[in-house]
Amino acid sequence: MTEKKLINKIFAGDKFAVREFCEIYRKRLEGFVGKKMGDSADVEEIVQDTLLSGLDGLLNFKGNCCLFTWLCSIARHEIADFYRRRKIKQIVFSKFPFLKKLVSEALGPELAYQELETKRKIVGTFKSLSEGYSQILRLKYIEELSMKEIAEKLGETVKAVESRLFRARMAFQKVYGSKEIDGILAEENREIRDFTDN
Repeated sequence: MTEKKLINKIFAGDKFAVREFCEIYRKRLEGFVGKKMGDSADVEEIVQDTLLSGLDGLLNFKGNCCLFTWLCSIARHEIADFYRRRKIKQIVFSKFPFLKKLVSEALGPELAYQELETKRKIVGTFKSLSEGYSQILRLKYIEELSMKEIAEKLGETVKAVESRLFRARMAFQKVYGSKEIDGILAEENREIRDFTDN
């Protein structure tokens, strides 16, 4: 199957095309990422995130290069983000835990409120999703399990988890950006005001 046909099938919602996409590019990406990172678990995480980011961003693929080259550019960004997150987490906050509080206080009341609203919106979005989608998103992004660990926990294959996580992310983005979630939060705000006024 040509790249164009594969992409068109993914856009059409063909779940088998999503699996085929992952099968075609996983091994090649593992080789590419493996040359830049030593830990196999880290390689697996970067490859999974690259495949998911690639699927999420396929609309931005212009076809100026082959799909694998485009995925490698995404992988480079994922690697950079991975090391940046690790550096902040392990060096700054682990050695200087008091900085976490200072950063939080430095936000000021306005930014702190925005952060709170964002957290509430995320929680509201999770509540609006099906239990299956919420569960797999929690396992990946809150518990930070690898795809292999999620698959073992759910009794599914890694490929099935990839496909389900992709659909869950799409559902999350749709709900998070909808007016429906804004309406839910607005109603909650009214209830809070009514309660505090009385």
